[in-house]
Amino acid sequence: MVSGALKTTENSLHKQASQVSDANDAVADPDIPAKRARLQKEQKDLTFQDIYQNDGVFDDEDSDWEPFQLHKCMDFEIKKWFCRNCTMVNLDHDDCCYICGEHTDSKILSHGFFASPLAQDENLTEVQGIAKGLKDVGSQELVANSSTAIGFDERMLLHAEVEKKSTLHPERPDRLQAIAASLARAGIFPGKCYSIPAREITPEELITVHSLEHIESVEVTSESLSSYFTSDTYANEHSALAARLAAGLCADLASAIVSERAKNGFALVRPPGHHAGVRHAMGFCLHNNAAVAALAAQAAGARKVLILDWDVHHGNGTQEIFEQNKSVLYISLHRHEGGKFYPGTGAAEEVGSMGAEGYCVNIPWSRGGVGDNDYIFSFQHVVLPIAAEFNPDFTIVSAGFDAARGDPLGCCDITPSGYAHMTHMLNALSGGKLLVILEGGYNLRSISSSATAVIKVLLGESPGCELENSFPSKAGLQTVLEVLKIQMNFWPALGPIFVTLESQWRVYCFGKKRKHIKKRHRILVPMWRWGRKFIIPFSERPP
Repeated sequence: MVSGALKTTENSLHKQASQVSDANDAVADPDIPAKRARLQKEQKDLTFQDIYQNDGVFDDEDSDWEPFQLHKCMDFEIKKWFCRNCTMVNLDHDDCCYICGEHTDSKILSHGFFASPLAQDENLTEVQGIAKGLKDVGSQELVANSSTAIGFDERMLLHAEVEKKSTLHPERPDRLQAIAASLARAGIFPGKCYSIPAREITPEELITVHSLEHIESVEVTSESLSSYFTSDTYANEHSALAARLAAGLCADLASAIVSERAKNGFALVRPPGHHAGVRHAMGFCLHNNAAVAALAAQAAGARKVLILDWDVHHGNGTQEIFEQNKSVLYISLHRHEGGKFYPGTGAAEEVGSMGAEGYCVNIPWSRGGVGDNDYIFSFQHVVLPIAAEFNPDFTIVSAGFDAARGDPLGCCDITPSGYAHMTHMLNALSGGKLLVILEGGYNLRSISSSATAVIKVLLGESPGCELENSFPSKAGLQTVLEVLKIQMNFWPALGPIFVTLESQWRVYCFGKKRKHIKKRHRILVPMWRWGRKFIIPFSERPP
C-alpha cells in the first residue's frame, strides 16, 4: 500500500511537472505542442537528424532529468581529492593516487622525495620552517669561488592561482616547497650551499628583455585579486612581486658567478620564464628569467653566453628574444611532434635569423617517452660539439624537470641520474661557470629528486656510474640526424659526425631489411620441404 501510494504520488508530480513544462513551452513557442504531437506520431521513424533539427521539443521527455528525479540525485555527492604529488583527481575511497601511487596523507612537502609515497612517515622527523630557514641563510658572506650559490625567497610562494577550478593548477607553490624540503633533508641547503640576498629586478633591467607594454601588463596584476594572461597563465596580487624577485635572483646569481664571487649556482625560483617573450606572458611564465640572467652575465663581463634548455616544452620566448643575437647561443631539447606539442614552435628548421643563423639549435623529439639514452646521445653528438665550437664564457640551463619520469604533462622518462650526467657534461664548458634556473616540472617527487641530483653535481659530486646502454632509440637517432643535417651548414664540426652516424644508420637499415627478407622467405617455404630434422620441439632447440 505504501509503495503504491508513493508511486501514485510520483506519477502525479510527474504529470504536474509535465503540464507546467507544456504550458511554459507553449508560452515560449506556440508551435511546440503541435510539433510534439506531429513528431510523436512519427516517433518510430525518428532519426538523429530529426531530433537535432527539433532541439528543445523533447527536452522534457527525458525522465532522468525531471525535477523530482533531480532532487533525489542531488542527495548523492561524489567526493574527490587531489594528489599532492601530481595534482590528479582521485575518488575519496582511494587511499593512493591512481596515476602516481602517492598516498593521500603523504608528507612530501615536509620530507621531500625522502617521504614514503605509500603512507605517512613515522620514522622521519619534520624539518620545521624550511622556507624561513632558507631565507635566513642570506646573511652569509659570499665566499669567492668556493661553493654553490642558491637563489630563493619565500615570497615567491605567494604566487598562486586564486580561482578554484575542477583541477589543481600544476604550477603551484608546492613545487618549491618539495625541492626545499629535499635539499634540507639531504643536508645540502642549508648546509653545503649558501644563498644570495633576494632583490627585485628593476624596470631598467627588464626593458632590455621585454617591451614596456609587457612590463606594465605584469605590474598591473598587483591591483587585482585574480587575473589571467592566457587561459592557463594566472596571476594574483603577489605575482608581479614574485616575478620581479625571480628575475632579480637570476640576474644576481649570473653576476656573482661571472665575477667569480660564486663557483656556480641554482635559481630555485618561480614563476618560470622561458615561454615569456618580448611582448607576451604565456605558458605559466611572466618574465623570462634566463634571458635576464644572460644579459646580466654579459654586463658582468661574459662575452658569449650559452642557454641550454632541457624543459620538455620549447622555450619559444627565449628563442624569440635571442634569435637575431650571435652572442647568445640557444639550444633546446623538447617534445615537438610536428608542432602538435605545446607551444608548437621549435622545429629543427628554426635556426635564427638576420645574420644569426645557426645560433638557435632545436632538437625536436617526435614522440613522448624520451629517456636518458636519447638525451645523452644528443648531448654527445649535437650539444657538446656545437657548444665547444661556440666556446661560451658563461652557461645557463633552463632546467625544466617536466621531461622527468612520472611528470603528468611531459610524459617522458629522464631519471635523476640522467639529469646529473647532463649537468656534469655542461659543467666542463665555460670554465665551470654554470647557472641552473628552475623552469617547469610538476611531479613533486620527480622534480625534487632531479633538482637534488643536479645540485649535488654542482657541488662537485660524481654523477654516478655511466648510464647503461646509451644507444638512442630509432626515433631519437632520426631526430639527431635531422638536426645534424641542418646545423652542419653553420657548425663545421658537425659534418664528420653526420657522415659517421648516417653510414651507421644505413648499415642498420640494410641489416633490418635483409633480416626481414630472410624471415619472409622462410615463411613462404612450404612446411613439407623443411624435412623431419627441422621439426624440433622449441624446448629442445639449441641456443
